[in-house]
Amino acid sequence: MARAATTSDAFNAIAEPQRREILALLRAGELPVTDLAHQLGMSLPGASKHLRVLREVGLVRVRGAGKQRLYGLDARGLQPIHEWIGGFEQFWTESFDRLDAYVQELKQTRQGDDR
Repeated sequence: MARAATTSDAFNAIAEPQRREILALLRAGELPVTDLAHQLGMSLPGASKHLRVLREVGLVRVRGAGKQRLYGLDARGLQPIHEWIGGFEQFWTESFDRLDAYVQELKQTRQGDDR
């Protein structure tokens, strides 16, 4: 099965660690590419390339502010990922419930042994 291009799929776009770092930085607010590049220790062209991919899949928006272009997080693009991960929530909830029941059982057993 062919893999989707990173520019058309949010899952593939965030598979790149530096793109996830960019999204994490943008949670705090808008930043120009120079600040992003500096904070991530990458070149301006490299940061711009990552921002372009994130913008094309709808995870980042850009707006002009004077001579600067400010990049901001558009979390609506994360909706498909959120929905997919949500499918595992029941698994984790049930796992934690089983763990809690086991811990309670161990406590009761220890209390019975102490008598």
